[in-house]
Amino acid sequence: MRVISGSARGRPLKAVPGMGTRPTTDKVKEAIFSMIGPYFAGGSALDLFAGTGGLGIEALSRGIESAVFVDADKRSVDVVRANLQAARLEQQAEVYRNDAVRALKVLGKRETRFDLVFLDPPYKMTAIPELIGTMLEMELLAEKATVVVEHDAANAFGERIGDLDRIKHTDYGETAISIYRRSVRQADEEMEA
Repeated sequence: MRVISGSARGRPLKAVPGMGTRPTTDKVKEAIFSMIGPYFAGGSALDLFAGTGGLGIEALSRGIESAVFVDADKRSVDVVRANLQAARLEQQAEVYRNDAVRALKVLGKRETRFDLVFLDPPYKMTAIPELIGTMLEMELLAEKATVVVEHDAANAFGERIGDLDRIKHTDYGETAISIYRRSVRQADEEMEA
């Protein structure tokens, strides 16, 4: 595993010990960033089920200004910190060990807004619409936010979740990527209100 492009290009990333995490392959990571970027001019990201932190680190390397990494597993949090240090991006990151829903509530109280969110939970978890609903309720998504969901290809999520429209869906064997973007129409209505 490595950082594919940007300021930390080529830096190796550690895996989480054991079989509990499933790092995003370089092929899928490259596909994700070609769909949503590939580069960014600032903004903030949330890597909610961080695992190794590979997706959030790739976003930082490609120009995202700051990122928050959250994982419930202590080993994952330790690996994310080590990978951020290896990529020399630790100054742009916050890392927390917490349950996903609790973390969203804490971030909501801080009035944090994210332009880019990565949701790569364990494949058995299918509560993606509920998580996105919590993000909307806590006002965590910037007006034109993008949410990238990596999930089991056997699980299908709707064309629309809250005020987010699915703009892309691609299968890579057992893995699927669904990309949602906050509706520009909704964002315009909020600005007028």
